[in-house]
Amino acid sequence: MNGTSSSGEYDEDDEKNEPPPQSPDAPPALPTPLPSSPRIPMPRASVEDTGHPLPLSLAPAAPPAFEHRVLKALLGAWALAACSPEETAAVEDHLGSCGACADEALRLREAVGLLHPPESLDLDPALRTRVLETCLGRRPPRIPVPAWATPYDAETARLDALLQDIGDAEWHAPVRLRWFDGDEPTSRRTTVAGVITHLLTVDGLVALALGLDDPLEAAADTPTPAGRTEAYWGAAHVPPTRSVRGPWREQAHHLVRTAAFAGGGSGRLPVPYGDFELPLRDAMLDRAFETWVHAGDIADAVDYPYQPPSPRHLHAMIDLGARLLPSALAARRRAGLAAPGPTRHLVPGRSLRLEIEGSGGGEWLIPLDSPGAAPSPDHEVAHVALDGVEFCQLAAGHVSPEEAAAGQLGDREAIRDVLFAAASLSRM
Repeated sequence: MNGTSSSGEYDEDDEKNEPPPQSPDAPPALPTPLPSSPRIPMPRASVEDTGHPLPLSLAPAAPPAFEHRVLKALLGAWALAACSPEETAAVEDHLGSCGACADEALRLREAVGLLHPPESLDLDPALRTRVLETCLGRRPPRIPVPAWATPYDAETARLDALLQDIGDAEWHAPVRLRWFDGDEPTSRRTTVAGVITHLLTVDGLVALALGLDDPLEAAADTPTPAGRTEAYWGAAHVPPTRSVRGPWREQAHHLVRTAAFAGGGSGRLPVPYGDFELPLRDAMLDRAFETWVHAGDIADAVDYPYQPPSPRHLHAMIDLGARLLPSALAARRRAGLAAPGPTRHLVPGRSLRLEIEGSGGGEWLIPLDSPGAAPSPDHEVAHVALDGVEFCQLAAGHVSPEEAAAGQLGDREAIRDVLFAAASLSRM
């Protein structure tokens, strides 16, 4: 075949494309493959880069047009995040050009913030009591816990929850126990674990009264709370560690369970404290009070927030302190630390009105001349008002009588004697 086209004219391209001659012995040539398009397409330029107008489906929608009065009426819903997306866009676009509406929107947003104050992540201290009351109301226990033992049950449970959250190193954090000795504040340095051993040994006084085992192995020189604690610390070969939590918690459970089995009549059982004694119902309140106070000491040492007891339990603790004030005042008078009472007949005697404000508060008439004197509002010579938690801190020796923010009216000497008598209720 020569290099002519179908028209008879010579075509150089045909000659160039003509395959070269092959020898007779060469294998037949394979056909030349046709060029194919790539399997993965090349990236295309975005329409946004071409400079051409965007399609209507891609162009951002302009905020809907609203009249000024409509936008102003929407400000409240906008502050509450209750507007639709279109309304939100229209309001925010309007705020950029209207100063009056922008100021109003700012005030509304600040007001909305006040409607939702930040709440503590800690559980309400009364939550456990409410849950138990609900459960027991639907299914009463076969052996109910006496009402005078429930504050101790609640406070030991709260302290145990706090101990569960602290680390091993925090058990050795320093804690300073504070109380009043006469008219002077005093203190004793220990650790978190040492505080739990103190509670364990003093709770042991109640355990002995109920016929349970005494956690104190070594005999104390004096069977007072301080004497028992010092004996326990002195007999220990190594400083206490977190291992003391188990015996303390187990003893607390035994106390509550035994009180429940003993019944309500056991509340009159005497519990000796060395130089004085309390009936079991008051001793359990006393242990609940000290558990709360020392739990606060531990919480301060490990930098953890701790709330007061529930109002009902706090009221019972304040009532115990108010009932112990006449005896404390008489003891201070015998020791020459309080002004002597009048020589006239003591019944009905002078009285001081103690008003406790806030959660768990109330009013008590305190006889000033003798624990056996009957208080009478007709012979009221002074009036003292204190916050409930502050009164408890005063009775725990954590607040001095001079620093107590008390509202005072009447006989200044009687008021001073009662405030110092409240501080004298504290002990190690």
